[in-house]
Amino acid sequence: MTVRNKQNHLKYKNVITIKLTDIELNIVNRTASMAGLSRSEYIRQLILNGTVPVTYEIVADMDDLKKLVSEYGKIGSNLNQIAKYFNTGGMRALSIEDEIHQCIADLFKLRKKVLEMAGDTNGGS
Repeated sequence: MTVRNKQNHLKYKNVITIKLTDIELNIVNRTASMAGLSRSEYIRQLILNGTVPVTYEIVADMDDLKKLVSEYGKIGSNLNQIAKYFNTGGMRALSIEDEIHQCIADLFKLRKKVLEMAGDTNGGS
């Protein structure tokens, strides 16, 4: 039997007991799950190695991202038209001010959507 096979057949007969708060236990359970390990194996690796590598997979909904980019493009185009109007000596008009306010409101709506999407990708935080 090779050394590697012997290690796989080791019996973990020694027990170390620690006390954790509910929050600490939740953190250990969550990070062990994210690492794809049992709680015991996760703690064992932490003790022996000091760290446990955890890989994250980020999945993006491309349709939603394309819509957001498109909306940002439209708002940017509107803002460029407004800037051009004022830079060429255009007079202030109520309709232009209304358009500016609408663009700002649209930007805030898009910001909220982006933040909601970001919250979905990192656990709602």
